[in-house]
Amino acid sequence: MTIPPARLPAVHRLDLLRPVHWLMLAWRDMALCGWISFAHGLVLALFGLGILALAQDRFWLMAGALSGFLVVAPVLATSLYALSRALERGEPANVGLVLKTWLNWQNSHFNKWGNDYWCLVQFGALLALAGTGWVVTSAALITLLAPVPIHTPIDFIRHVVLAPQGFLFELWLAVGGVLAAPIFASTVIAMPLLLDRRVTLLTAVLTSWRAVLMNPLPLAFWATLIMGFTLLGLGPLLLGLVFVVPMLGHASWHAYRDLVDVSGLPPREPG
Repeated sequence: MTIPPARLPAVHRLDLLRPVHWLMLAWRDMALCGWISFAHGLVLALFGLGILALAQDRFWLMAGALSGFLVVAPVLATSLYALSRALERGEPANVGLVLKTWLNWQNSHFNKWGNDYWCLVQFGALLALAGTGWVVTSAALITLLAPVPIHTPIDFIRHVVLAPQGFLFELWLAVGGVLAAPIFASTVIAMPLLLDRRVTLLTAVLTSWRAVLMNPLPLAFWATLIMGFTLLGLGPLLLGLVFVVPMLGHASWHAYRDLVDVSGLPPREPG
């Protein structure tokens, strides 16, 4: 059973500083889940280190891999949403739940050809496509406007970020922000909604946009926090991701619960 796109759930209006409350709840969830939460961050940090090792001398390959990696992070954090939901319900939040979240999706669907069954795959593919579009746009911009060819991260820092004249870095950031805004608006609560309720991908994305349009300042603040913590997580050897990934994952669940009234939508229970 699915909900037609026209019947979007109600969205609440929140205070500007509400995202701080989501982060506080996230730290509580991390403390209750323990190593299971941090294991998500460790896996993603190790994956990121693997990307750096393979593409350290190929700047655009590395940039593309890391950009795509960050863009599809809402899908990769699915089991973190499930852990927070279990804590909210007073259910066990353990390894078994994580495995059930990733392995038992198909058991809750009798129709393997419907959109409801493939919504997670569709969502991940759309995010990957968006990430690829940004990498291509970014590469074209830097290739056309950089004063010298850019081949390595050091070249990018020296001739783009620290360039004594010109506004290429500022232009690069501005273009990235313009392209990132619709991605954020489409994903801010879409993945938790797809996990929690039987809705179509279109309904989830439209609800996410509705939440952003009704709460532009709180969610702009939330986007700033996500960007800031992600940059911190990409610090020395990506080890900050061990803490940042579970924090943002759990907080995203609480953002969804705070923003959307899903009482009228059928739940998505695992098989």
